[in-house]
Amino acid sequence: MLNTTVAVESFQRPWMMEPFAHTGVGEAWLASLQLPGVFLSLMRYTGVSRKVPAAEIAAYVPLLLGDDGGRAFLKIMRGFEPTADKQRRYVSAVRNTPYPVQIVWGARDHALTLRHDGIHAQLASGIDDPILLPAKHFLQEDYPEQIADAVCRLASAVDGQRR
Repeated sequence: MLNTTVAVESFQRPWMMEPFAHTGVGEAWLASLQLPGVFLSLMRYTGVSRKVPAAEIAAYVPLLLGDDGGRAFLKIMRGFEPTADKQRRYVSAVRNTPYPVQIVWGARDHALTLRHDGIHAQLASGIDDPILLPAKHFLQEDYPEQIADAVCRLASAVDGQRR
């Protein structure tokens, strides 16, 4: 798991996600992210470090907008299901599974904090020792090698257990 919420029943959208949930406001918030410097500033604050080039950050905007002007993105942002059933499904995907599970968390994430969401992920999965990286929300942008190494170590450990 990379900085994700498992305890969806009690999930509160972070401030930077909340505007997307509301008709009209979400469209305006998405449009504001296309103004020069706005998306870059938001990503620097909550998403990535200064090590990630501005050009790489800018690549996210066309992904958010897609070929429909962002309607699909807004549908995703408005489609969170904070229900007990959805939480049971998420927990079942990470607890007592026939496949290995690990947590790799950006300790400097302002959106999904280690103190709240990370602890819930640990409790849900039964993992006591998450891998903590000094990253924000998009830790894969700042620490791709470390994440790849963690996946390789997990795969090697599982492979070693099968022999």
